[in-house]
Amino acid sequence: MSAEQHLEHKRQALEQQSDLLREKEKRLRCDLAIQASTAIRFQLEKQIEQTETELNELAQQLDALEQALSTGRLYRALLKLGYRKQAQAFRRFIEAHSVAAFLIHGSLYYGQRWLLNRLVIQHVPNITTGKIVRIELSRIARRSDSAALWRELGGRVGLGRQSSNLEIAERVYQWWRTQNVLLIIYDVDCLSEDFLEEIIRDFWLPLAAKVRETTSQVNQFKLLMFLVDYDGCAGRWNIPFVEKLEPTSKPHNPVKLPEITEFSEYELTNWLEFAADELPTKLIDEVEETIQIILKNSDMVFQNAPWEKFVTCLAVIGMNKRKNG
Repeated sequence: MSAEQHLEHKRQALEQQSDLLREKEKRLRCDLAIQASTAIRFQLEKQIEQTETELNELAQQLDALEQALSTGRLYRALLKLGYRKQAQAFRRFIEAHSVAAFLIHGSLYYGQRWLLNRLVIQHVPNITTGKIVRIELSRIARRSDSAALWRELGGRVGLGRQSSNLEIAERVYQWWRTQNVLLIIYDVDCLSEDFLEEIIRDFWLPLAAKVRETTSQVNQFKLLMFLVDYDGCAGRWNIPFVEKLEPTSKPHNPVKLPEITEFSEYELTNWLEFAADELPTKLIDEVEETIQIILKNSDMVFQNAPWEKFVTCLAVIGMNKRKNG
């Protein structure tokens, strides 16, 4: 049973319990209206008061469940918003190959992390059950300090901080022999062009070549690497990224996904119509207002981390419209 199904069953159970309490309150009030005994009236009033308290508590629980369900539906709907070119390019390649690296690039606040999570969740969800290595270059590296990355990466894979790039690649290869491996290097825009080329040449290419040699024999685990650029500069560097995917090609260099661009009003309108079944009714009934809400909160929509805040915000807006409409 999915988390959403569990919440739905719980909501139905609470609604049934609430209906029973309302029926109980109705009977108590009827008894109170015809009762002459002061002592019995006192008891009935206390029972009515207790029932009202229980009903209020149930109402709060139902509101919380409704918001959780609405947020879940919005999350699913948002997985269909934008990034169509990037998702198509990624899916076309990942369905044919188990070893690949990808550059995700675009301007700041255009949702690079969201796109990465979406690609993984929708198309390779099983990879998250294996080893995941995340490197935040903005915290550890200067544009010319390549040693900082190797020290950090060596530590993340369980080796000494003085390990060579080939030793690090060998450790990742050994991981891959028994499980999926996902490597994520954020903030590659913090690097120099030469430094990023060094990472690809001295780490990724030897690792990918060794994995591909073994893949043809028995192993079907996936090895994926994402290079995440928040400035849009890496895609313009003179690095041999793969841009056109051929059905039979097995490129060693990272695939440059289409550059992320800002969502347009037209794109948002199409999304609202396409995702109508998973969105609160009031958001669909007032499309223009909803679009303006999204565009007004674009600083939240296109941030790289708190998409959950935006999903919750939109869910609450839909609930408030429904209550006040």
